[in-house]
Formats: sequence, C-alpha cells, structure tokens
Amino acid sequence: MSFSLTINGTTHEVDVEPETPLLWVIRDTIGLTGTKFGCGIAQCGACTVHIDGQPVKSCNTNAASAAGRQITTIEGLSSDGNHPVQQAWIEHTVPQCGYCQSGQIMSAAALLARTPKPSDREIDAAMAENICRCGTYSAVRDAVHRAAEIASA
Repeated sequence: MSFSLTINGTTHEVDVEPETPLLWVIRDTIGLTGTKFGCGIAQCGACTVHIDGQPVKSCNTNAASAAGRQITTIEGLSSDGNHPVQQAWIEHTVPQCGYCQSGQIMSAAALLARTPKPSDREIDAAMAENICRCGTYSAVRDAVHRAAEIASA
C-alpha cells in the first residue's frame, strides 16, 4: 500500500504494509538511521520520535497511523545540531555508549516544549520510559535543566 509520510518536513511516498512499524520505514525505507531499535516492545525508548510534537515509540507505531501527521526524528530536531537539548547533552557529556541517546534527546525535547522549566520530578517522569544501560540518568537530568536555561536565554 502506498501513502505519504512527512518526516522532518519532507513528504515521502512509501509503499509498505500499513502495519509496518514506523521505525522500520524511517530506517529502512527512508534511510534515516538516527532513530534506533532497542527492544521492539516500546519499553526502552531508543526509538522515540515526535508525531505532531508528542514523543512516541516508533517500534510499536504502525506507519499508516502516522500518515498525514508531522514526524520528527533526531535528524530533524535541528539542522545544525544546535538544539538546546543537543547543546546541553554535549556540555554535560551525557552519552557514554550513545545508543539510547537519540531517544533520550527526543523525549527531553518534547518535555521542554510543553514544560519550559521542569522540576526534577517532571524530568524523571518524562524520561522514565527511556532506559540507559550506561546509567547516565543524573547527567540526563542535569542536561535537561541546562537545556531549559539555554532555551530561555
């Protein structure tokens, strides 16, 4: 079945089964590999993207349900890598292995879009569905606070 997906502002005609996970369409059909496969059951958050500004797990979101909506991947968050969350992530040296980081960054960006000055509790709640095997959770929290500062400057 053929339908259109708007990813990072570009419309793509895709010919995939409607129930194909959005993750595989983004990675394999479109060729944007920043969004990662982690667990495949929407528990780890590595595959987080935004649909109409809301964070969703692309591994369990079927492609057809995203048609006609605005999809943003890590590649579309900022054209030059200068989004406040990306800046803060670098400043606070958040990534270790880095595998989960695109999902972490997308969740943090969605949080700051709806809550410009989040508390520790709000950060912890928003980031709870993002698992980091390296355990960089305190660095993530610090970086989210720093990103809020950068965004408000």
